[in-house]
Amino acid sequence: MRWILVSIALLLLSLNGAFAATESRPSPLAGVHAELACADCHGADVAASPRPSSLATRADGCTGCHVGYDQIFDQAMTTRLAEKQFVADSFEAFDPQFFNNNCGSCHVSDCLDCHGGDGHRIARATQNQCLGCHKGYFVGREYLGMAPREDHPRYQRGAEFLGETSLKMRPDLHAELGMECMDCHSMQSLLHGQKASRDCVDCHQPDPQVIEHGIAAHMTGMECYACHAAWAPQEYGTFYLRTGREEEVLKRYRLQAKEQSEYLVSAYLRQQNAPPLGVNATGRISPIRPQFIAYYTDLRGGGTPAVENRLLKAEWKAFFPHTVRSGTVMCDNCHDNRRRYLMEKEEERIYRIDLDGLGLSSFWSQAGQRVSNGSFVDLPRYALITAKNVAYTKAYVAKWKTLVDRVDDSSRD
Repeated sequence: MRWILVSIALLLLSLNGAFAATESRPSPLAGVHAELACADCHGADVAASPRPSSLATRADGCTGCHVGYDQIFDQAMTTRLAEKQFVADSFEAFDPQFFNNNCGSCHVSDCLDCHGGDGHRIARATQNQCLGCHKGYFVGREYLGMAPREDHPRYQRGAEFLGETSLKMRPDLHAELGMECMDCHSMQSLLHGQKASRDCVDCHQPDPQVIEHGIAAHMTGMECYACHAAWAPQEYGTFYLRTGREEEVLKRYRLQAKEQSEYLVSAYLRQQNAPPLGVNATGRISPIRPQFIAYYTDLRGGGTPAVENRLLKAEWKAFFPHTVRSGTVMCDNCHDNRRRYLMEKEEERIYRIDLDGLGLSSFWSQAGQRVSNGSFVDLPRYALITAKNVAYTKAYVAKWKTLVDRVDDSSRD
């Protein structure tokens, strides 16, 4: 009996020690959620809900407090419907798993994708977290004056941002003034599928004394950023070489495998200048650029591909370059520039992709291409834009006079 009592006493001491250790164990939480208990997010059964912030549960561990925030999973950052449709119309016939294997890394699948860490140190999203995905050819990093570099390793040099090198360009004026992504893109706007919570005119009232603002067609028929976007990254011709990671293929074509991907990707041409102009979904003149002019070559098997550089799709998109400056281009850059409307004359062509067998007469010809969320400028509208009437001539002379006067003023004592 004595040994039984001793055993019970030892057991009780052991349990008391375990409870004491549990009570004194520091909480793994930090930041705004530091005072919460595990069950507040994970529910009564922690093991049954190891990831309460996930799309798989529509973030039920978060929305208990943040009511309605699961709507983010119904918006473009998560659904990527436009990208999925593009792939369905192009690559899917040749590679049914193309989207899953190549397009998922930047799509929101968890609140922690933006709000950090393992869930125990949740914080407000920072601009760097936004630009971790909004990079390269996707709108975002140009805001800080960064453009995608050419593909060859010799161009991968210079200052790094989040592990990638970029071509240094002039940043957006708002970035220079210290504004960040969330100043125009609130969480509420993202939850409701809006691209921004503010429009240009919410903060800026056009000055009628500015010559361009005094032209009615500019104010009613154009987006502000059609004039005020200083530059934009553009990619003309994107080649997807399917190697299947086969060593024989890589050796035969002297290719260097990248990140163990089944594809090697390269661009025919990248530019960082004033983008072409088209018409967006609201009918206003807007910057446009190729969503992708995509080419596919299957190199697997090591032999000569049946079809080299097969044109799968040539689709453009109206967009808002985040490179706003207070100045604008000169009149001629829009009113006398056929190339900006994809109406390039044959005798003016520099890149003869028609002779390279790339399926288009020119990247800057509307033939064989389309705008997914708008249209190209048609000939009647182009004729109105380029008409050199009396009003245009007066405005043109007045614009040049302001430039000459500015130079005169700058050289005075």
